[in-house]
Amino acid sequence: MSSPGFLVFLLSLGHFCTDFIQGALPALLPFLKDRFDLSYAVAGMLLMAAHLTSSVVQPFFGYFTDRRPFPLLLPMGLLVSAAGLALVPFSPSMPWLLAFVVFMGLGTAAYHPEGFKATACIVSEKRATGMSLFSLGGNIGIALGGPAAIWLVSRHGLHGSTAVILPAVAAAVLFLQALPAIRRRVDDAAASERRTSAAMPERPWYTVSLLLLIVVLRSWTHLGLSTYIPFIYRAELASDPGYVATLLLAFLGAGTVGTVIGGPLADRVGHRRFLFISTAITIPLIYLFLHSSGWAVFATAALTGGAIISTFSVSIVMAQELFPRRLATASGAVAGFAIGTGGIGVTLLGAVADRHGIPAAMLLVNVFPAAGALLALLLPIPWKSSRPS
Repeated sequence: MSSPGFLVFLLSLGHFCTDFIQGALPALLPFLKDRFDLSYAVAGMLLMAAHLTSSVVQPFFGYFTDRRPFPLLLPMGLLVSAAGLALVPFSPSMPWLLAFVVFMGLGTAAYHPEGFKATACIVSEKRATGMSLFSLGGNIGIALGGPAAIWLVSRHGLHGSTAVILPAVAAAVLFLQALPAIRRRVDDAAASERRTSAAMPERPWYTVSLLLLIVVLRSWTHLGLSTYIPFIYRAELASDPGYVATLLLAFLGAGTVGTVIGGPLADRVGHRRFLFISTAITIPLIYLFLHSSGWAVFATAALTGGAIISTFSVSIVMAQELFPRRLATASGAVAGFAIGTGGIGVTLLGAVADRHGIPAAMLLVNVFPAAGALLALLLPIPWKSSRPS
């Protein structure tokens, strides 16, 4: 139970469970809307509250755990997240419903920075590979949470959706047994980092700001495409909804493959180089996707989605390497705050679409990775080295 392989698997399992719960909430919104007679705006506010709580708060949990290691946040985050969703169907009123959703988000926010930090400490040599395995659990969880919730509600009613918390409870029990081994590896890695980085000042904030901008632009690209694909194929959506659903599955599902492949490749060619290449190659892929027909639409959608998400774990590792003594804070900033701004990009694209049409909005989508690739070139990090010097 203390081997590195098992610990990384357990951390990935916990990531799966938190994101599984998070992915279940959007699928429950139609049922909650009917039960509480909510408007669409209020239903959207619930999702926004969960999203903001689970993402923007992450750096604060990271700051706390960097000052004082607290691996107990791992099972606590799982249990808080599970308890929040379990209470949602039993909410007596709208204020309580909002409170439970925020409570669920806090559990998700607590788990991620400590999970990223523990993974980095356990797989110190090939961090991008380890981080891709950790991220894989989250990707699968997000993908399966919604369908699982719908299946449970369709067979057992809204209260039956509480069963989605069972994997999180089981994972929390496993974490309680593995905490001593995780704490030992975190402490050993922290001592090693203090020795090797004592003479190496942490990178100035403008460097990590560039990295955060790249992550924000990636989030805008990915969320923008996933949001507007149904609008691009509105005719097909009306005549054949399965066509658009399959297209979205190809785009979003390929991110899982991109995560698995991206980490080892980045460890081999260098993190900054991989970040630049993956971001730059997105530009022609988006163009091909928007101008393809037939089977090529699905192929280019999958390639585009895989290329965009392949840099997720790499950007986490780069942030950690910029701030080796603040692993959780750096991880929380990239995975939480930067990604939490994705809604701004979608709003911007919506404003452009309202004024100039969908084609103009899609043209703007391709500007995002172009700007991201340029910023990757400006990062003051050695081109070939995966660690800053």
